[in-house]
Amino acid sequence: MTHPGLRERKKQRMYQAVSEIAIRLFMERGFDAVSVAEVAAAAEISKPTLFRYFPAKEDLVLHRIADHEDEAARVVVAGRAEGVAPLPALRRHFLDGIAAGDPITGVNDHPAVRAFYDLLYGTPSLVGRLHAHLERSEAALAEVLGGGLDARLAAGQIIAVRRILAEENWRRIAAGERAEDVRRDAVAAAERAFAVLGAGLRELT
Repeated sequence: MTHPGLRERKKQRMYQAVSEIAIRLFMERGFDAVSVAEVAAAAEISKPTLFRYFPAKEDLVLHRIADHEDEAARVVVAGRAEGVAPLPALRRHFLDGIAAGDPITGVNDHPAVRAFYDLLYGTPSLVGRLHAHLERSEAALAEVLGGGLDARLAAGQIIAVRRILAEENWRRIAAGERAEDVRRDAVAAAERAFAVLGAGLRELT
């Protein structure tokens, strides 16, 4: 296993620190009310330096979920190493995420998580940037599924199903339901959704 060097670790710490400072400011005052210059000042770096790390203001927020961008692709690769087909591996991973309260599944009602997703889904420019994140997720998944049109179509369906399941779970959490009350329905919905995917994508089962 390759471990990152000192320079890379310092870079990742910088990403994390600046992103967390920005998210805190955005939650306190609103995304549109805080300028990039104010974020840079709070992080004690120059504005040009900030833009070297984060090309767009929205990236300051999306960095928190950046590691999920190639998650589906990584799950498929790991599953294959275990002899598990892509869809069963993805199904198991999503259900494990629900059980663990992984925020990316939408089944998490911790106040800090709720505040972050209120910011994300409540800001149109962030929602737009999120779609680019999902497109990259599709591309990464399609690549490990073999590339080509069939792989792209399959990846698009899988990423869409994961997104819709998570958004429905989050909609209920945002409306005030407790995560423990949402979890059972979330599991049943995920089971149904992956069964439908399996019926249409038999080559991935």
